[in-house]
Amino acid sequence: GHSIDPGSSAIPFIAAAMVLENGKRKNPNILVTGTPGTGKTTMCTTLAEVTQLCHINIGELVKEKNLHDGWDDELECYILNEDLVCDELENVMEEGGNIVDYHSCDFFPERWFDCVVVLQTDNTILFDRLSRRGYRDSKLSNNIECEIFQVLLEEAKESYSEEKVIALKSDNIDDISRNVATLTDWVRNWSLPSQS
Repeated sequence: GHSIDPGSSAIPFIAAAMVLENGKRKNPNILVTGTPGTGKTTMCTTLAEVTQLCHINIGELVKEKNLHDGWDDELECYILNEDLVCDELENVMEEGGNIVDYHSCDFFPERWFDCVVVLQTDNTILFDRLSRRGYRDSKLSNNIECEIFQVLLEEAKESYSEEKVIALKSDNIDDISRNVATLTDWVRNWSLPSQS
């Protein structure tokens, strides 16, 4: 990146207040996204334990804090209110040190995340996982199609700068362990003082 002349008055006040001297948060924010059933929550829970970052499960948060506009009978889920969710998270995200876990990613402010992880799972494995969860009919087929067409990866690439987006295979427990190790290294490197 290019360095900004500290004497320049062009830096918006709020941005200057948000970042530390070396131009980044003390601890990073990671977004983990992917089709339902790709292992987001399993991986995030483990990653949070290892890195001591805070795991924020958006689905749980929406229920707990009523950040929704009611229940969708067809999709069998709450209708998430994006503004309420973003207002609720604004302060903790500015602080840094969060792992956010959700099956969509296009409504979060881009500035919140330092790394966007898209988990991907083999369609047959995903079908079995979602069937075991009780997904049926269109709910099941829609999610499998979503995975086949890599909808979440496209959404992530359209919503965040390419270099922040990483796709990781998540078919089994070995994959999850490997992904946790990869991301733990990334977090540790992030938190090192910059050699400027």
